[in-house]
Amino acid sequence: QFRADEIEAAVEEATRWGTYVCAHAYAAEAIRRSVSAGVRTIEHGNLIDEPTARLMAERMAYFVPTLVTYDTLKRRGPEYGLSAYSLDKNSVVLEAGLRSLELARAAGVKIGFGSDLLGQLQDVHCREFLIRSDVMSPQEIIRSATLINAEIIRQSGRLGEIVPDAFADLLIVDGDPYRDLGLFQRDGAHLAAIIKGGQFVKQTL
Repeated sequence: QFRADEIEAAVEEATRWGTYVCAHAYAAEAIRRSVSAGVRTIEHGNLIDEPTARLMAERMAYFVPTLVTYDTLKRRGPEYGLSAYSLDKNSVVLEAGLRSLELARAAGVKIGFGSDLLGQLQDVHCREFLIRSDVMSPQEIIRSATLINAEIIRQSGRLGEIVPDAFADLLIVDGDPYRDLGLFQRDGAHLAAIIKGGQFVKQTL
């Protein structure tokens, strides 16, 4: 909905203040306009095409899909009163989102992790791991939620990895998530320990 010069102005001001711009964009044209103007991350991006994915890779823009949003609406939509038309449209957007994930991955775009879920729906945000497993490996998915997300918010070396001088924020999983991404489900039931700033927040070891 913004012109290129408006997006460029937003990027210029954000850069001046030492931060960056993300765009909530779906259509390929909107994504191209945003990335060409210097937008750093594209949220959602369900309708990416190949040329747009290549442009994102060239401009080193990040992609943050939120497929669990549409998956949740597909499963819970009827109880929320969504019409048949809305449910059909949501299914189309979900399938397109998986295709966009494939295109972005093939083009070499760095893919972050997000869910876009609020309130009572936050109990299912880790289903994003399972949904992406149709396209990405467990290693890639975990990297997206750790290393790549740290890159996006410019916290590499402090978040998302175990290195000297990083924040001591750790999850200890009861099992091997490289073999079973379902271990991140059930609101932390399979997390044996949660460490924040070097202190145990949860400890069942």
